[in-house]
Amino acid sequence: MKNSIRVERAVKRISQQELADAIGVTRQTIYAIENDKFVPSTELALKLSAYFGKTVNELFQL
Repeated sequence: MKNSIRVERAVKRISQQELADAIGVTRQTIYAIENDKFVPSTELALKLSAYFGKTVNELFQL
């Protein structure tokens, strides 16, 4: 599943660790999501969506 997490993170100028801390996951989880190695749960996708102020559909493309 393609996503724009890396791009959104770059826009906010935050590290993987800062994002992970903000939403309560590990940096490795953010890395895995950004590199299409891990599909986040609905709950995690909603946390990312809220953090970036985007819809889930804007962040994740099937």
